[in-house]
Amino acid sequence: MGSKKGPEETAPAASGTSGLARTALTAMVSASVIFGGPHAEGRTQKPALHGRHWMAVTGKPLAATAGAKIFEQGGNAVDAACAMIAATSTMWDTLSWGGETQALIYNPHTGKVIGINGLGVAPTGATPEYFHKLGMKYPPAYGPLAAVTPGTPGALMTMLAEYGTLSLAQVLAPAIDMADGYPMEAELVNTIEHYKDQIKQWPDSKRVMLVHPGAAHEAPEPGEIFRQPGLAATLRKLVEAERRELAAGKDRKAAIHAAYDRFYKGDIAHELVGAVRELGGLFTVEDLANWKVKIEEPVRTSYKGIEVYKLTTWVQGPVMLQTLNILENFDLKAMGYDSARYIHTLYQAMNLAYADRDFYYGDPAFSPASPIKGLLSKDYARERAKLVRPDRNDADIRPGDPYPFQGDKNPFLAVLEKWHSRMPQQSPITMAEFDRTFRLGTTSVEAADEKGWAVSVTPSGGWVPAVIAGHTGIGLSQRMQSFVLDASENPYNVLQPGKRPRATLTPSLALKEGKPFLIFSVQGGDTQDQNLLQFFLNVVEFGMTVQEASEAANITSYQMRDSFSDHQSFPGRLTVNTATPTWVRQELTRMGYQLEYEERSSGPINAIFVDRAHGTLWGGSSNHGEDYGIGW
Repeated sequence: MGSKKGPEETAPAASGTSGLARTALTAMVSASVIFGGPHAEGRTQKPALHGRHWMAVTGKPLAATAGAKIFEQGGNAVDAACAMIAATSTMWDTLSWGGETQALIYNPHTGKVIGINGLGVAPTGATPEYFHKLGMKYPPAYGPLAAVTPGTPGALMTMLAEYGTLSLAQVLAPAIDMADGYPMEAELVNTIEHYKDQIKQWPDSKRVMLVHPGAAHEAPEPGEIFRQPGLAATLRKLVEAERRELAAGKDRKAAIHAAYDRFYKGDIAHELVGAVRELGGLFTVEDLANWKVKIEEPVRTSYKGIEVYKLTTWVQGPVMLQTLNILENFDLKAMGYDSARYIHTLYQAMNLAYADRDFYYGDPAFSPASPIKGLLSKDYARERAKLVRPDRNDADIRPGDPYPFQGDKNPFLAVLEKWHSRMPQQSPITMAEFDRTFRLGTTSVEAADEKGWAVSVTPSGGWVPAVIAGHTGIGLSQRMQSFVLDASENPYNVLQPGKRPRATLTPSLALKEGKPFLIFSVQGGDTQDQNLLQFFLNVVEFGMTVQEASEAANITSYQMRDSFSDHQSFPGRLTVNTATPTWVRQELTRMGYQLEYEERSSGPINAIFVDRAHGTLWGGSSNHGEDYGIGW
């Protein structure tokens, strides 16, 4: 994303106008320019979706249709979410079947939010020493050595078995139909063609994706039927395992778990491991057999009476909760929507939370676990809020010490004291490549129904260019690159066999008075919790509808360390919307920001609002990409 100049707008305020008046004027102008005012629901670029019985929103219209099919068969929101995960994985919607799936589920029978941890682990032999011997400062971004164990099949089947109502055969039917052949959209066509030289490194990826070998354009054409017979056969094997157990008198849950075992312990696992190892990967049969999906209790915070839930520190989700805790110490509404003060305060609060992410987040199953109690302490947030400079960007924001706020002593205090906010550049990288990896996409899946089930998912991994593992049709994850190899960077996220890398994936659920209020997530690497924070504040602080909030202007900070590429950071670099008025731009520049502009800056947010006043569901999907949904 290079520096782009947006339209200049003149400020009607004279130089003597008070700061408060200018703030209010900024709020009114920004709001009217970007989404047409507080009651302009029809002026969003996409209309809001409405449903009485159910809502299904995801990254591709065809995948949303898969969710709708399942709802029409009587499935609940979990069943529909599983069908959408399967469809998006089959469509390579910046993910595939060998990636990872993270979910939050609200269970109306218990009134509890459940976390699904479907992130794979580093395989046997994946150590810092191994990659150092290869001359690498981080695990690679692509190829067989970039892959953690596949998580999406196990997470999907666990969610379905534990909280769904339909069979695996029913839920996978749309994905199997698509694997047999579906018309490919232009976005994926362009991605495959762009990365075709890398795809040619791996025989099965080349065979599946480059269907016109030797032609000037080797990828499929837009609208061409794209067939994946290997993947279709693998998915049918899962259904076959389920049917065999049902025929033997086993119950629904046991039958789905039999399919799970076939993937991770049976013939599928052996074929997948053989293909990976032939390409130089490290997976073993034991790695797949020993991996388990975890059903977890998520973490949460409260903001103005709303409970916001996230998965814990094996993803970046708590960073949004930390930022909300910090922002509680400021009167955001009085600052005005997208005023210079508002943007500056958001930027500083996010950077404080992200600095903690960059040092403290990692797999809590490994000792010492991240100090999550201290990180989410309101007292700790108040101390961090005191560091926000009102006049300038702080280019050297560092992690704090949350341990005293949970009654403990920091085991890495010596490392913390030497930690620097900005890494020295490890290798040449263009800004375009940095931006691509910083915003590296995934997809999101949101589902809700009239019975009270609510599901938010961010499946990812195995994006193009991906290694396809033999004739399984399974595209492998690239999540290994999110590890560090040096404890001085993040002692909680150092690569180790059996460990989950700290990922960026971050589904979100918000409850009001104990019931689902907002179900929301977004794709985009390190931008995810930046977008989701602003979406949430748009609804809660500024009263926007779910569609207005999903399209409204966002800012993007690059001051945190990138979770991909070379883990770089760019303090003070700030993207704002092209509709940002001139006087706001001037104030931000005076504060030390280097501004860039985007016309559509919200990120591809997908969301559902549960309208309890009317007993309906509102679906929202930003104008950023192809994401959309269906409601009834």
